[in-house]
Amino acid sequence: MTDAPERPDFSVCDNEQTMKIVESTLYSLWSAANELARIRPRSPRFRVTLFGSSRITEGDPTYREVVELCRRLAERGCDIVTGGGPGLMQAANEGERLGDRAGRTRSLGIRVSLPFEQGVNPFVEQVYFHRSFFTRLHHFVRVSDAFVVVPGGIGTTLELLMVWQLLQVRQMSGVPLLVLGSMWQELVEWARRHMVGGPTRLASPEDVEIPVCVRSADEAFTILAARIDESEAGHV
Repeated sequence: MTDAPERPDFSVCDNEQTMKIVESTLYSLWSAANELARIRPRSPRFRVTLFGSSRITEGDPTYREVVELCRRLAERGCDIVTGGGPGLMQAANEGERLGDRAGRTRSLGIRVSLPFEQGVNPFVEQVYFHRSFFTRLHHFVRVSDAFVVVPGGIGTTLELLMVWQLLQVRQMSGVPLLVLGSMWQELVEWARRHMVGGPTRLASPEDVEIPVCVRSADEAFTILAARIDESEAGHV
């Protein structure tokens, strides 16, 4: 487990030369991080990241649907990656545990430090903490072979749009982005109507085809299973 930093942010004195040094050093660090990020870690297992609401409880049908999807993925040998919190993140990590009877797969949680900390759900086996959403989102991108987005709020929307844009500009390629639920289908249709079909074309038609809208967890599993087969064949 990686401990969250406890030191608060602080400001340096308002000195122009000091600020130039700070900005120059930060830029150098970002440049180094960008270079290192070009090397993607290769897990021996296919890793599926699930983004979804922290507010949906165990009694909701969507919770059980996510549990079942991730149980089947774990049985196929997939690691499951989430934000590590409650709700549908917990459902995904719970599903991994149920499907991993032989102890072959891992359940990862990538957290962000917040003033209203929710805590790590009990099914996470390995947890990472970030101080900012920026580095946390980057972490998801580096370790994931596929993304499944289920119903969620503003945070889930941010995660979906980030992955969508990275696929659009080809900073990621060959990574499935599946969106499950009518709310995301409506978002994709909104993008198609306003960004492609509006008076000024703001996106290419192929851009709005990047998220694959699925109607059920069964449909999502079928698509992912085919991709897992391709991945395993490529490692032979």
